[in-house]
Amino acid sequence: MNEERRKILDMLAQGKITVDEAEKLLAAIGEPVTGSSSEPSPETGGRRTWKYLRVQVDPGPGSDSGDRVNIRVPFKLIRAGLKFAAFIPRDAHDKVNQAFKDKGMDIDLAKISPQDLEDLVSNLDDMTVEVDGKDKVRIFCE
Repeated sequence: MNEERRKILDMLAQGKITVDEAEKLLAAIGEPVTGSSSEPSPETGGRRTWKYLRVQVDPGPGSDSGDRVNIRVPFKLIRAGLKFAAFIPRDAHDKVNQAFKDKGMDIDLAKISPQDLEDLVSNLDDMTVEVDGKDKVRIFCE
């Protein structure tokens, strides 16, 4: 690892710069940014494959808390969760589906497949949401 890359990663670890700023700096020095989505491959039928779903929360200037959150969930765990959905009793499915519907999402747990998950993730790609003008939530895959 070269010295410039190490300095950028150290600044990121210390919270002096954001992930976005670190990515820009790494790109500026010509370093490949690790953790970005992999390219489509023939083995995956031309789809991208990801190892992790990342959720990062950075406090904004008006935030009540200075806490940063950085969660990395393995996609294997998410896929396994889909398989466990088959063990959920049918009446529980109905309650969950109704709760989703009440929130405006027409989802049937019994019909979600691993391919549906991949499609959802490919459409998600990289999303940033500002919460009440205070915190910034970024969801992306790597």
